[in-house]
Amino acid sequence: MDQQKTYGQHARAVMLLALPLAGSQLAQFAVHMTDVIMMGWYGLDELAALVLGSGFWFIIFIMLAGFAFAVMPLVANAAGAGDTTVVRRATRMALWLSALTGILVYPLFGYSDDLLIALGQKPEIAAIARPYLAVTGFEMLPALGVTVLRSYFSALERTRVVLISTVLAVILNAFLNYLLIFGTFGFPELGVVGAGIASLIVAIVTFAGLAWYATRATPENALFRNVLKPDWDMFRTVLRLGVPIGLTALAEVGLFNAAALMMGWISTVALAAHGIALQLSAVAFMIQIGLSNAATIRAGNAYGSRDEAELRRGALVVVVLSLVMAAVTCAVFLLAAKPLIGLFIAPDEPARDAVLATGATLMVFAAMFQFSDGGQVTALSLLRGVQDTAVPMWLAGISYWLIGLPTAYVAGFVFDWGGSGVWIGLLVGLTAAWIVMSWRFWVVKARIPT
Repeated sequence: MDQQKTYGQHARAVMLLALPLAGSQLAQFAVHMTDVIMMGWYGLDELAALVLGSGFWFIIFIMLAGFAFAVMPLVANAAGAGDTTVVRRATRMALWLSALTGILVYPLFGYSDDLLIALGQKPEIAAIARPYLAVTGFEMLPALGVTVLRSYFSALERTRVVLISTVLAVILNAFLNYLLIFGTFGFPELGVVGAGIASLIVAIVTFAGLAWYATRATPENALFRNVLKPDWDMFRTVLRLGVPIGLTALAEVGLFNAAALMMGWISTVALAAHGIALQLSAVAFMIQIGLSNAATIRAGNAYGSRDEAELRRGALVVVVLSLVMAAVTCAVFLLAAKPLIGLFIAPDEPARDAVLATGATLMVFAAMFQFSDGGQVTALSLLRGVQDTAVPMWLAGISYWLIGLPTAYVAGFVFDWGGSGVWIGLLVGLTAAWIVMSWRFWVVKARIPT
């Protein structure tokens, strides 16, 4: 066995992976945040429609992206075991599953306004969201393909290309938004639909660029040679891991989208403030995602080489880094809530003061759940690294939907605490997930039989 790494060596290895991955996650989120900021300057109703529409799109995307996320532990584990064949097979079948499911879900976008109205949203806001979703429904296929290739490059520790491609996507999206939302330089003023068209173009261009780079930089894996040839054993493996990963992500994202629906029951101002507070929380969460992706890769390598000591040491380092990041974010949110929220609302918006007041209250709760949110995603990612996905799916579902969501409803509407009550439910659900998934990793799964 190789000499064990010190905690400092583990920290350096994790940060070398996590920094570009966190940067790429921040850049990827900046694509969506650009939409939100520009739409906030375009109009409040349009911002509310974008919050609902993008939430509707993302909840479908995150469920289907489980197949793409399954690539990371499979490829990392194969790299740890020295099995290069699995790298190619897993990535190809993830592309297959992503393409098949991306095509099958498109009809859902044709009925989006009916679904949103049935969930209690205002018809005029749902009507604005529908054409946006009709466009972004086509984005699902290339967006899933991009996620597969990013997972592939990340697991091979080629994180620079992931970061560069995402930063370029941010720049292109901002430019296209400027042209298509506001109708500058002779382009038509399309509002929300313009944001959807920009997102579609960016996804197509990014997938084409990553696919081209994969053929040039990793020719030994021959990802696209005989790409139509089935590999049913690996297809089932990716399916087995990907479905619970997708459903686990769906459970968390579904909790936040259910919270958005509840905020919509309160008022348009509450929904807009909720969307802004979530955007700011998600910026910090992207850094946690970068750390957690590094956790999956490092745990996958250790699991593939059957080294329990390295697995546990690396995991402890990631947990400590996550807690440090949460503490920094908590302080920023508490000290600068209103200035941050004000970035999203036009100075002449009549409801600006109401949104600022509501959003500042929600930011207190956002600061509080930084520890829980970072802790639960770190524990979940460590479990993925050791290819444990089925039981965490059930733990997440119970935490978010049987604990968090009922708490949000009771606190928000039975106790009549409004938006604050809804966010208390989010905090309770995330904390429950953090506790049970951390217990499962450290007590049950961080043991590798020799």
